[in-house]
Amino acid sequence: MTSSSPIVIVGAGVLGLCTAFELHRRGRAVLVVDSGGLNASLVAAGMIAPAMESAIDDVSVDRARLFRAGRDLWPAFATAADIALAHRPAEWRGGDVQAMEARLRALGFDARRDGAGVTTNDDHQVEPTQALAALRQALGEAVVAGMVTTIARTDGGWRLEVSDRWLDAEGVVLATGAGDAIAGLPETARRLIADIEPIRGQIGMAAGHLVDHVVRGPGAYVTPMASGAAIGATMEPGRRDTAPDAEASERLTQAAWAALGRSPEPLSIEWRVGIRGATADGLPLAGAAPGEEGLYLALAPRRNGWLLGPLVGAVVADAIEGRTASPHARALDPGRF
Repeated sequence: MTSSSPIVIVGAGVLGLCTAFELHRRGRAVLVVDSGGLNASLVAAGMIAPAMESAIDDVSVDRARLFRAGRDLWPAFATAADIALAHRPAEWRGGDVQAMEARLRALGFDARRDGAGVTTNDDHQVEPTQALAALRQALGEAVVAGMVTTIARTDGGWRLEVSDRWLDAEGVVLATGAGDAIAGLPETARRLIADIEPIRGQIGMAAGHLVDHVVRGPGAYVTPMASGAAIGATMEPGRRDTAPDAEASERLTQAAWAALGRSPEPLSIEWRVGIRGATADGLPLAGAAPGEEGLYLALAPRRNGWLLGPLVGAVVADAIEGRTASPHARALDPGRF
């Protein structure tokens, strides 16, 4: 182990790459190791949506404030990483529109009635494919393909077995999604990972222009994408199967047309499934693993990985650098469990 050993980030989803980029722009040596398997961050619409997510889940004012803080980091982060950040209205249609408007306002978000719906300008969006590619490009050769099979403590840091070689690391950040614990991890970290609940999410990519801004309603959303539109999304706790489900596809499609207020039309839709991770309180694990020097977690953002990516990256980077934890860092501290 030498002082030139990098921080190794295991996993190249949104949390792993945001953490790596945050460390990189602070001048830290990083190496991202990714197995190349199914990446749930790509099976997403790239919502940076503190307002709608807060109102739909009817969260507390403190939780809404945390989500807003996550969004507020995005403009500078996107500029630094060359990520295209879209500032689009988000509209809710159907169901109890008046209650949705009241929740948005009570949580401190912009809300205005537009005909039969309520619209907010507090939500943004990225294209997951473009955003992940931009982060990878910014990190260059620091992103490598490989499967981490074993991790071991050393006198000055950590060693990781990657395929047929060993890597030395000053510190390790686990950003492995809803995956199993790596062999050799300390028991505390293994328990935290074991308690992460998998959540199956199905989303459809439609080849056709359906909307020019995000439209949400009971049971579905429709959002513009570079390839056409995204229709989503299911949240199915406890499931890890990744084959698209025909009944879910039909249910999402019908709910999407209802939200749009239009009769169903023939569409070419590619259905995709990703497995996300969630903790008991719905917030990610971000920061130092309890009692383990040099081991950090960036895991389990539920459906808010894109919203909270830069915030998780900053929280983990602060922990690595020994900076004073922010109030938001305390809310995400793995030690809370």
